[in-house]
Amino acid sequence: MKNLFGAGATAFLTCLDMAVKSEVEKWPDEEEKPFADSKKIVLRKVHNKGMCMSLLKEYPQFVKYTSLVMAAILTVWDILCLRKKGSYLKKAGLSLGVAGAWSNTLDRWMRGYVVDYIGFQTSDEKLTKITYNLGDFFLAAGSILILLSEFLHNFRKGSE
Repeated sequence: MKNLFGAGATAFLTCLDMAVKSEVEKWPDEEEKPFADSKKIVLRKVHNKGMCMSLLKEYPQFVKYTSLVMAAILTVWDILCLRKKGSYLKKAGLSLGVAGAWSNTLDRWMRGYVVDYIGFQTSDEKLTKITYNLGDFFLAAGSILILLSEFLHNFRKGSE
């Protein structure tokens, strides 16, 4: 039953980000607006044909296939992990990572680019230009949870 919850959460988060991206696609280009009453978080539509921070944007086919392979590998790892007892932190991290990976991969395959829409106002102009989506945050949070899980596992193992 817990396996279904993990898979369901992954599917829900993937669909959530895809739904938000579909709404963002309706926005006019070049428009930037504050998120709620925040002066630090802004919403803007950006099409990213590369990986993180437009890395390899000159090679969209390579990015597209690499994204598919990595999402598939993460999914297999998630399925194998879900079948084991325990490791709840790792399972949560993998579920988040898989959701983010598939959301961005589906974007690349369906649109030819990833829709990014969350930015931050900072004193550094380069950092202010970086734009993210929920899938990116899922990937980052999932990675942190997986690393924390491994750290705690090794810590417990070492103290035995």
